[in-house]
Amino acid sequence: MNGILDWRAEMDANLRRENDWLALAGLFWLQRGFNTFGSSPDCDIVLPAPAPRLLGAFEFDGARITLHVDVGQSVQLNGESLQSAAPLRTDRDGSPSCVEFGALRMIAIYRSNRVGVRLWDNSRSQRRDFPPRLWFPVSEQFCLPATYTPYPVPMKVSVPNVLGELEDDIMHGYVSFKFGGKSHRLEVSELDDGRLYIQFMDLTNGVQTYPSGRYHYTDAVTEDGRIILDFNKAYNPPCAFTDYATCTFAPKQNHLKIAVEAGELNQPSH
Repeated sequence: MNGILDWRAEMDANLRRENDWLALAGLFWLQRGFNTFGSSPDCDIVLPAPAPRLLGAFEFDGARITLHVDVGQSVQLNGESLQSAAPLRTDRDGSPSCVEFGALRMIAIYRSNRVGVRLWDNSRSQRRDFPPRLWFPVSEQFCLPATYTPYPVPMKVSVPNVLGELEDDIMHGYVSFKFGGKSHRLEVSELDDGRLYIQFMDLTNGVQTYPSGRYHYTDAVTEDGRIILDFNKAYNPPCAFTDYATCTFAPKQNHLKIAVEAGELNQPSH
């Protein structure tokens, strides 16, 4: 039990770190051409004070992004001072370029068929003032033995996202388990370290838990395919804490017809 409580405390602390979900301050979708950024309300990307009225612009040609810094201004790009134009890597490239100005951070992200700029403001009061995460009491009833069955070939499935779109995701297999005397299964994705990633919904969603479902990472699968589904570690997607996340949710086949009264509760403050 202490391990679960320590894990939950760490989850709450992580939420409040620099450049994490409670520091998010905006998400702006780029248009072709120049997308200005600064504190002026006339900018395409409006930054909080004390940013200058015009700090620069992101030039987007439909594929590539170039950062332009306004005359007399300076930003940090990947830790180096920049006063001229420079190309930017997006999160599709694995390690996106990071634009910094004071407590502000910006990176370019791809989501479905759109490209946007995600903004963090590490001076936001939410990092300190947001209420602690809420959890069901730890219950051994929801620590369940399961079996992982990999697919011969990974399957492409459609998952909904918070933008109201469908995205393609890859499922490498499924876990099967019993609860309440009945058999259940969930499709999963494999991680490089042997763990499994699960997005699921259940009958508590919208009543006790986040309406769009929750996430869960298992421990590494054993050689004989055995794992433990510990729903005490089921947690809310980032969209439960910020309007600027781009979460995906469980595919239809991962909608459980049971009430998983374990893990994270809904956060009414957001």
